[in-house]
Amino acid sequence: MSIVTYLTQSGLLPADMDAASRNSLLAAVEKYQNELKAAVKNADLKLEVQWQYQVPELGEGGSCSLFGQLAAEPYDVSAILGGKTPANHALLARLGAISRYYQSHSQSNWFGIYQKRQNSAGETVLVKLSYFGEPSRAEFPLTTEFAAISNNSSVGLSGKARIINDVPAYLQQGGEYYTCDPKVLAEACIPLFADSGELVGIIDSEAFVKDLFHRDELALLIAAALLVPVVFAAAA
Repeated sequence: MSIVTYLTQSGLLPADMDAASRNSLLAAVEKYQNELKAAVKNADLKLEVQWQYQVPELGEGGSCSLFGQLAAEPYDVSAILGGKTPANHALLARLGAISRYYQSHSQSNWFGIYQKRQNSAGETVLVKLSYFGEPSRAEFPLTTEFAAISNNSSVGLSGKARIINDVPAYLQQGGEYYTCDPKVLAEACIPLFADSGELVGIIDSEAFVKDLFHRDELALLIAAALLVPVVFAAAA
């Protein structure tokens, strides 16, 4: 998918953006795209990957995470992926390379890559396959009910990016928000599209400072969003 097509489909290309700003954004995205592609190409597929990770306990009804309280059992992604196969190992290794590159080039404090899949209960969810930062929820239901309180689910259903550069102000204005970590002051959640235009997941980034997701930070996030579906497709 081209950069312009992605920006248009995700709602990240404002109609009133002037030509200079548009060209600057496109150039920055292309630069990060090339560097991320190199990171994925050079990923060591023999390295151990993270099949399991800790997750917070969920509150009553599973609608929210209990911050600081970890579940007794870690989440195992091999189940939803269909086993610890060589293809799935390569998938996680390449996604890990993207996460590491993002971490080393961004000022964000948390980042996660989610794929749209069906879980063992037959529910369509966004499942977290790679991340850095504090433990967080593994699966987000793709339902209209959950989308009302979750940026991840909302973007996963609508395909429209949601960037909140001032979380406290957003909450004061009555915005619904799924709080995983109360230290988060800015969040960018953007969709992942296959070449066909099908929505195949999301990526989410969070920061402990306000107003982070502009210019280079936004370009880096967009570049990751363009590459992740290619990695998904290679593992299919």
